Amino acid sequence: MGCKLNYAETSTISRKFSDSLYQKVSFKSFADIYIINSCSVTNNAEIEFQRIVRYAKNQNAKSMIVAIGCYAQLNPEKVYSVIGVDLVLGYEEKFHIIEYLHNERVGLLKNKIFSKIRRKNYNFFPSFSVGDRTRSFLKIQDGCDYKCSYCIIPMSRGPSRSERIENILKNIDILLKKGVKEIVLTGINIGDYRVGQRRYKFFDLINIIEEDQRQRTDKVRIRLSSIEPNLLTKECIEFVSKSQCFVPHFHIPLQSGSNEILRKMHRRYKRELYQEKIHYIRDLLPHAYIGSDVIVGFPGETHENFLETYLFLKTLDISSMHIFSYSPRPKTKSMMIPEKISRTTQKKRSRMLRLLSNKKYRLFCTRQIFKKKTVLFEKIRKHHPYIYGYTENYIRIKIHRNELDSSKRIENTLQKVYLKQMDKDNIMIAEMI
Repeated sequence: MGCKLNYAETSTISRKFSDSLYQKVSFKSFADIYIINSCSVTNNAEIEFQRIVRYAKNQNAKSMIVAIGCYAQLNPEKVYSVIGVDLVLGYEEKFHIIEYLHNERVGLLKNKIFSKIRRKNYNFFPSFSVGDRTRSFLKIQDGCDYKCSYCIIPMSRGPSRSERIENILKNIDILLKKGVKEIVLTGINIGDYRVGQRRYKFFDLINIIEEDQRQRTDKVRIRLSSIEPNLLTKECIEFVSKSQCFVPHFHIPLQSGSNEILRKMHRRYKRELYQEKIHYIRDLLPHAYIGSDVIVGFPGETHENFLETYLFLKTLDISSMHIFSYSPRPKTKSMMIPEKISRTTQKKRSRMLRLLSNKKYRLFCTRQIFKKKTVLFEKIRKHHPYIYGYTENYIRIKIHRNELDSSKRIENTLQKVYLKQMDKDNIMIAEMI
């Protein structure tokens, strides 16, 4: 469940089972053990967790269900109270899941909840995904030192900490040897990357990765996941504009276009700074994909505050938005703000912004028609007429299989294509060059 970081960690934990002579099956299949890597960002994620537990028990009533992840770390007793959950493992414990299951099997576990709440000395556990999708998510950073008033992540994942540069390069090498063609650098707050006595920072990291890739013959794409606007420096934008392997793709969370609401959210920037970064990207990279996150219905968000956000986003040259309704999280400062926004109002505001996002995405894609792009093709689906992929600037494309040379391997390869037109599902129809 949840973010790209959870996906990378799930994949890493899954490989531990394969190495320990367990047989991995689909979550939809009959299994002896079901493992749920939970999320705590919203209340809906907690409700979805309960639904998944019921689903697993319906598959096999005698199965063992193990809850791991952020929800399990944050509120282990509540997770264990969900009917069907047999074992709860917190942030650090989940990476030793095989040992806990072995001890459970031989009757050594007296407790069923293992979730240490540590205020110091949080460890960094390397993780990356491979094998399940065309692209791989590589964890470079974890935790967060920011104290946004609505966010529970610092409580569930601890303070900001980063992977050593030599280990990142080593893991990139492992992924390339496995045939991965695209790597997404991911974390909770990747722009806050910093390690070592010399205090290597994010800009140093991407430069070192670029230099390492220049010495290789295999083509690989590096994509950045979400990065805070105050940490996306002009030198980073300039770097991506000249890079040979980092693609023109940015995801920059805004959360609100009202400075009043940004202040209540304890965000570390004003909307003017955000606008400045978007304009700078467009000046250097006119065809870059720029995504954003927006929260609607934050406590105290008046109609005027929302209109500020809507009109601000309407004028910004971004590509799309992820819209979230505010979800009150326990022990966060926003819980203390009295002016709550009704669900009806939240839904109305979400609907308006989603319509705006859809228009922006279609406009962004329309500007790319008749242009040549490089696409990383995904696995071919059986009995499906199209093969799909993403361009370097994150446009979803499809090509009819009848137009492909059957003698050439297409899936998990980078190919030049020509963009022709958008279909009704916001997918670009392309042809091979």
